Amino acid sequence: MSRIGKQPVSLPDGVTATLSGQTIEVKGPKATKSFTATDDVTITIDGSVISVTPRGKSKRARQQWGMTRTVIANMVHGAKDAFKKELEIRGVGYRAQMAGNVLKLNLGLSHDVDFPIPEGVTVTAPKPTELVVEGTDKQLVGQVAANIRDWRRPEPYKGKGIRYKGEYIFQKEGKKK
Repeated sequence: MSRIGKQPVSLPDGVTATLSGQTIEVKGPKATKSFTATDDVTITIDGSVISVTPRGKSKRARQQWGMTRTVIANMVHGAKDAFKKELEIRGVGYRAQMAGNVLKLNLGLSHDVDFPIPEGVTVTAPKPTELVVEGTDKQLVGQVAANIRDWRRPEPYKGKGIRYKGEYIFQKEGKKK
């Protein structure tokens, strides 16, 4: 039984939702998002509350129940407010700067990394060692932040690399003589 799927999604002020068949469209001040659910679930809109129920008792229906409810909740949140991921860059000479729609990263490699920013996401560098990834699509914001982090993951000895803000990196002890 999905505990997430049981919870209804409430629409905040300024956000509207329309349903046509299995496709739900959410409109808000920041964005308009649509999602087509599988035939394993039923979506109903009652005033300012969206609820999702499974069709049948199959394992797939229960999986889709929780996932569909979470996707709809993320769409509602993204239509009202933007999602944000903050990254920190640590290491001597490691820095980032924006050049138009391209993020330039100096990460101690033999070349600079030019990372093109996809549509629907904005990346800002308030400081040379900080990055902020923002957008209305939670999955896209997380994926872009993960792709940037993959260029230089934090290493466990000195902690150099790109990490999420507040992320704890377990520090290993070096060799002893």
